[in-house]
Amino acid sequence: MNDKLKIAILGLGEAGSYFANDLVKLGAEVTGYDPNPIRKLDNSIKVKNSNVEAVKGVDIIFSANLSSVSIQIAEELASVLTANQFFCEMNTSGPEKKIKIAEVLKPSGVKVIDLAIMAPVPPKGILTPLLASGEFAAEFFEKVKPLNLDLKILENSQIGDAATRKLLRSIVYKGIAAVVCEAMEAGEAFGMESYIRGQISSLIGGNDELIDRFVEGSRTHAIRRMQEMEAVIEMLEAKGIEPIVTKGTRNNLEKLSELK
Repeated sequence: MNDKLKIAILGLGEAGSYFANDLVKLGAEVTGYDPNPIRKLDNSIKVKNSNVEAVKGVDIIFSANLSSVSIQIAEELASVLTANQFFCEMNTSGPEKKIKIAEVLKPSGVKVIDLAIMAPVPPKGILTPLLASGEFAAEFFEKVKPLNLDLKILENSQIGDAATRKLLRSIVYKGIAAVVCEAMEAGEAFGMESYIRGQISSLIGGNDELIDRFVEGSRTHAIRRMQEMEAVIEMLEAKGIEPIVTKGTRNNLEKLSELK
């Protein structure tokens, strides 16, 4: 890259720190902010004292915060963002919250992108599949072309469209993971772990490693995934769907989070 992209990462947790470190390796100039930065970061990353400081003068903002603080952060930044910046909301929330964030930021003129993370961030980091929606999605795609991200855009889309697809996908993937976790727990309790592992394996194409990834991933990321499933429940209930199975998935993740 001849002209370095200037990128701010808001939220330097697992995902945000991966993104920040990887973007430096790809040649970007990275700033960031997190109220409690505990992850190891590249020495060239400039960690600022606030969200406001972190976004000043950058081309792109990746907001990788928790859904619970996302609207608050948008309100904090609404008066300082500009029309030549892209604000990518990456939190795992439902479409309605993404739309609300866009409304909060609209007076600034900033180009808001609904950017959904479509797979676990480790091990691919910033090259994890991403899905973008919103009226500026195509323009954003062109802006980040030099980074060669695994980015797909939804044409003629609106804010919330990417979030909807991510959460619909989560019903399947997190639901399967919940069944696998419960089945493995039962198999161990009955002294039949190899038997139940074989039953699961027969349904997922004989991929024994995938069983362990389902179990370990659910345990490691239980709190974040529980919040993700709460967003799914909210989205489904808004459509008049009773999310019986998804509530079970959410409850399984809550149980796993208490075992950590």
